[in-house]
Amino acid sequence: QVRLVESGGGSVQAGGSLQLSCLASGYTTNNRCTMAWFRRAPGKEREGVAGFHRDGSATYADSVKGRFTISGDNANNTLYLQMNVLEPEDTGIYYCAARHACSEDSLSVGSYAHWGQGTQVTVSA
Repeated sequence: QVRLVESGGGSVQAGGSLQLSCLASGYTTNNRCTMAWFRRAPGKEREGVAGFHRDGSATYADSVKGRFTISGDNANNTLYLQMNVLEPEDTGIYYCAARHACSEDSLSVGSYAHWGQGTQVTVSA
């Protein structure tokens, strides 16, 4: 059974930084495809932020390119999201997700089978 647990959220001022972590269990090498970060801003739908593929490559939403960096530590089964130059528009609940079947759209909500409980990120102006 796959379990994802996020940590690292908090409150910062605009221009600040945060690092999110996602500890995965049950997501083994044999069934691994992509792990990703999503977020849901107040009053909006959940959207993809960044995806980390099994070959080590990454995909980013246009809104975070150049500011966010996704990375993975296979030895510790942990996914990270380094967020720099945060903006108030980055406020929301951030979710870690994992999927088994690979497809071209790695930031599609519907392609992920496993989700964490979420961690709150608040950026003040």
